[in-house]
Amino acid sequence: MAAVTGKTAAKAEKPEAGSAPGGLKGLAAAEEAGKKAKGLPPVHLWNPEFCGDLDMRIARDGTWYYLGTPIGRERLVRLFSTVLRHDEDGKYYLVTPVEKVGITVEDAPFLAVAMKVEGEGREQVLTFTTNVGDETVAGPDHPMRFEIDAETGEPAPYVHVRARLDALINRAVFYDLVELGVEEEHDGERWFGLWSGGVFFPFQKADEVAR
Repeated sequence: MAAVTGKTAAKAEKPEAGSAPGGLKGLAAAEEAGKKAKGLPPVHLWNPEFCGDLDMRIARDGTWYYLGTPIGRERLVRLFSTVLRHDEDGKYYLVTPVEKVGITVEDAPFLAVAMKVEGEGREQVLTFTTNVGDETVAGPDHPMRFEIDAETGEPAPYVHVRARLDALINRAVFYDLVELGVEEEHDGERWFGLWSGGVFFPFQKADEVAR
């Protein structure tokens, strides 16, 4: 994953739609490490030198772009997603055993595009599937959160996937979530929210929902 910075960025050629970014150094090794681990590559164990920023962006709708062009190969996007890391400095990086490059994430790196519901009431369990194939069960280890835009009042729901990486829940799934909402006592007040994995996730104060 050769970083595109400075003069290099100026000389970079725009790829054809769906083509792969060049310079995938270390990516094959990362993929092999994931296969050996029978899961995701152990990016939390790798500490290579920072190689600069790559002109790669994850849009709010979950689309990955390289040099302004969407990456059309689903397998490649999935592979990149497995080496994505959100560090304590608040920035996002693609990390392999030999290099670390920064990328831009407009909102959350993943998009929750499907939901499975099991059980009812306080026994309810919600399992979300992301646009890159991850599954996450909302609960104590994978909380949901809801942010409300102060100006528009538009809600933005999220669910934690792994290691500081969240998924924005898409609008269709969010509508299904609202149908599952209930009122509960939370911190001394009545809240509208959702149960999953034995945890109540408050969405909005009940008196505000009723308005």
